[in-house]
Amino acid sequence: MRVVVVGAGHNGLVAACYLARAGAEVTVVERDTVAGGAVSTVERWPGYRVDRGSSAHVMVRHTGIVEDLDLAVTYLDLDPWGYAPFGEQGITFRVDLDDTCTSIEQVCGTQDAEAYRAFVLDWSARNRRVFDAFQRVPTPGRLGRTIWGVGRGTGLGGAELSRQFLTSADSLLDTHFRDERLKTALAWLGSQSGPPTHEPATADLVGWGTVLHQQAPGRPVGGSGALSEALVARLSSYGGQVLLGDGAASLTTTGGRVTGVRTGSGTHHEADAVIGACHVLTALELLGDEALLDRVRRQVRVGNGIGMVVRLATRGLPTYPDAPSGVHHALQLLAPSRRALRRAHGEWSAGLPPTEPAALAMCFSAIDPTLAPEGRHTMSVWGQWHPYALSNGEHWDDIGRREADKLVAAVERAAPGFSDLIDEVHVQTPLDLERELGLLQGQVMHLEMTLDQMFLWRPTTELARHRVVPGLYLCGASTHPGGGVFGASGRTVAHVVLADRSRRGRRHG
Repeated sequence: MRVVVVGAGHNGLVAACYLARAGAEVTVVERDTVAGGAVSTVERWPGYRVDRGSSAHVMVRHTGIVEDLDLAVTYLDLDPWGYAPFGEQGITFRVDLDDTCTSIEQVCGTQDAEAYRAFVLDWSARNRRVFDAFQRVPTPGRLGRTIWGVGRGTGLGGAELSRQFLTSADSLLDTHFRDERLKTALAWLGSQSGPPTHEPATADLVGWGTVLHQQAPGRPVGGSGALSEALVARLSSYGGQVLLGDGAASLTTTGGRVTGVRTGSGTHHEADAVIGACHVLTALELLGDEALLDRVRRQVRVGNGIGMVVRLATRGLPTYPDAPSGVHHALQLLAPSRRALRRAHGEWSAGLPPTEPAALAMCFSAIDPTLAPEGRHTMSVWGQWHPYALSNGEHWDDIGRREADKLVAAVERAAPGFSDLIDEVHVQTPLDLERELGLLQGQVMHLEMTLDQMFLWRPTTELARHRVVPGLYLCGASTHPGGGVFGASGRTVAHVVLADRSRRGRRHG
């Protein structure tokens, strides 16, 4: 069986590896000159390895894909995995639940510490079951069995269980906790997929964070792209190939079936199956079915961007007052209040850059010296809710550095003196993310991660089982289970392709 994968993002590479391991002849075509898409790392300045997209890996560490494919990637545990500074105090989240509760007690009191322990034990058990649904094609039957299993595990009736999952994360936080600082830290962590925690059906975006007490987020040695590099190497060992710098220009069809890919150079790759491991709208444009493209375009919401990031080369690390050791291993949750989060989201909704953005700071050179010259560091600062399309007449090419300075200022407020340590600045606005990584409208999740665009509704009910037309399949962040460094979509579509091939073989046998 000949398979062509369009796009060398990590999901496409995962799919390619599983298919090649099963004996398929696999070719991956990619327009970029770097494999990995948003999971890639480049030398941005001499001696500095800087991520182009993702930095911390959470979901993929729960899938078993790295172990199953025996990938040559070394993960460093981020433990502590979270730190939220509030003036002279800060809350430290560690894998060890007891240590985390001790930190919460010191800042927020005994009641919230005990409430957090109960919350973690309850919602982590729920999400272990939900995670099972992330590993397979999202059929109604599988989702029903998952919800049934969650209900049995919690002892809650279906009506109450549904209510809890469909409530807002802010409501869930208000139900369980008293101290606004703890609620702010958890809300900011839970907002990283995009939807704000005051919207309905966001409860589990906060609940999912509880599983970080079972498996720490990971950081590949050498940068986020080390995962993609390991996937390319494994694919090569199986006999597959990745062709960079010559992306797909169109798909070819014969008798209503997709039978190949024509690249920008004019090369034609014949295929028994083609996997669109790119944005769903990009895949449909390559197919050339205008009616289908128009129908899907009207059904899905890409959204008006999601955020931006500034990459820094520094002479030192941010110093947070009275911070514990190891804090630079953590995701630094720099949001002053839930009111500030709502304000930033409100400005995004109005098409305006945030006045004072919340920031997520990461400085993994603190644990991985391969990323920067001796005595130097790299740092990424992500800012949520920066609109791709601006309503005030401004253009991102004109204001990118100004908005990056706001993110640096967010770190400076929490760690005075930090801005004096900066040597180099690289800005990735929502427009830059689209240009460099092919993320339409700067949406790093491909499509908004709202409940109506998840599970058997992602990207649409018509396409949720990864099949488009005969011979064409989908994987990636546009499909179940969504965005982030996950890989599950790639593994699932590989199983779907192999199952369809087996059925066709039986019919013609």
